[in-house]
Amino acid sequence: MARVKRSVNAQKKRRQTLERAAGYRGQRSRLYRKAKEQVTHSLVYSYRDRKARKGDFRRLWIQRINAAARAEGMTYNRFIQGLKAAEVEVDRKILADLAVNEPAAFSALVQVAKDNLPADVNAPKDGAAA
Repeated sequence: MARVKRSVNAQKKRRQTLERAAGYRGQRSRLYRKAKEQVTHSLVYSYRDRKARKGDFRRLWIQRINAAARAEGMTYNRFIQGLKAAEVEVDRKILADLAVNEPAAFSALVQVAKDNLPADVNAPKDGAAA
């Protein structure tokens, strides 16, 4: 069999893995086998959490909008319902930013939502037991 000469490539691969593991504690930053395992897991965690971060921020925005809407005497779901009825297309990120940084503009949107809610919004649905 022919001799396989790939020492340079193998060393480069190991060095890159150990460079990626810099900053990890103990053997995970020094031993190739441990570092490789930890780097693999770290990449999995970072991929998963990049996806989860989007939902985390959406939940944060909804909490901020709900708190600001309740301060104006309206619940979050009624506020969103009123905005949809008024055909106001402002996403939750912008609404949360307005609620925190520009309360006057947010109050104006709350008033628009209130004006566009149907009058019987809290009435029981048809066929519901009284």
